[in-house]
Amino acid sequence: MNVKTEISLTEDQLRYAERLVEEGIYPSISSVVEAGLAQLMLADETPADPLAGMADEIRRRMDLPADQWISMKDDDLFERVRARIRARSAK
Repeated sequence: MNVKTEISLTEDQLRYAERLVEEGIYPSISSVVEAGLAQLMLADETPADPLAGMADEIRRRMDLPADQWISMKDDDLFERVRARIRARSAK
């Protein structure tokens, strides 16, 4: 069910909406506004960017005191990775 309401737009917004109607992209200014609201509603339903969450976690860990960091001094992880890469390259 459609409900009539009154909204205010800036001059730029109105010109943009009118141009979209003139170009035949939307049949009316109401349709332009509806499409914009539909996109906003879809954005609310879309899960958060997982990379943003990952960046937040990295920042959180970087803020930990040095004594809470995991030492990599005695870890040979990088050497094991390099050896694995060398082994694959030799094939």
